[in-house]
Amino acid sequence: MNFVTPNKEEINPFLQLLLLLFYGIAGGLVFALIGLVIAFLMYGTNLMSNVAGLLAGEPPYLNGLKVMQIFSSIGTFIVPGIALALTEKQKVTTFYGLSKPKFPLITMVFLIMIASMPLMEWTAIWNQKMILPEFLKGIEHWMKEKEDAAMETTIKLLTMRNNFDFLVNLVMIAVLPAVGEELMFRGGVQRSLNRAFNNPHVAIWLSAIIFSAIHLQFYGFIPRMLLGAGFGYLYYFSGSLWYAILAHFINNAYAVCAAFYMQKHNMPLDKADEPIGFPWYGYLISAIITIALFNFFKNKAERE
Repeated sequence: MNFVTPNKEEINPFLQLLLLLFYGIAGGLVFALIGLVIAFLMYGTNLMSNVAGLLAGEPPYLNGLKVMQIFSSIGTFIVPGIALALTEKQKVTTFYGLSKPKFPLITMVFLIMIASMPLMEWTAIWNQKMILPEFLKGIEHWMKEKEDAAMETTIKLLTMRNNFDFLVNLVMIAVLPAVGEELMFRGGVQRSLNRAFNNPHVAIWLSAIIFSAIHLQFYGFIPRMLLGAGFGYLYYFSGSLWYAILAHFINNAYAVCAAFYMQKHNMPLDKADEPIGFPWYGYLISAIITIALFNFFKNKAERE
């Protein structure tokens, strides 16, 4: 029940974190530029007069925005994780413990994600009711503006007109973030924090807080932090990053599939975040089953 044992010759863990930040900024800028160049190739020189329309995701430029999103995700999250492993002169698979996943544990990850859905809904409802004190109303107004802007962009990116759009969105929203963000936050940040503090729980929760904060969606901070911690414990218990990647993929792919279903049935996407509404004991049962499944996963991973 340990993280991947680090090489004793590895650089200082705080320096690793700084390198991750540097690689993330540099990779994000370079790959965003590549995405912008591809967008210009898609739309021609006319795009020069309407770059703002591209970045805003206006209907004529939606595919261009998706291209930029894909490249930005690769540069910001996947490249830094790979670069850090290469900096340490180790194989990516060895550095992050990407050992072959076992079927029983894969099954348990699916069960954990399904069982936790009501619990995550309850935390989302609770988080969305957040009200700041009167003297912080300016910050609260800014937070709500950021939340509305993020929701508007999300709805645009989730727009799917056909099966090809669905596959593109599955890659853009589920596959790349699952691989990239887990490499960055669990494989990179959590691993380095564990080396720094020699305490896996501190490392898991700190990396989960950073993971949630970087999304700048304050009214979804708590459920996203809990998801990050859940992914972190899957990594900690198993020693393999694949289970965290799988759990992350399931979470995001569910959102893509739900949005595709809603559009197929002419349902407005702005209703996607509306809670299903379970009775109080449904949320309690979800919490109990989720905790039990995590315990089963830990015990099974130890035996494996």
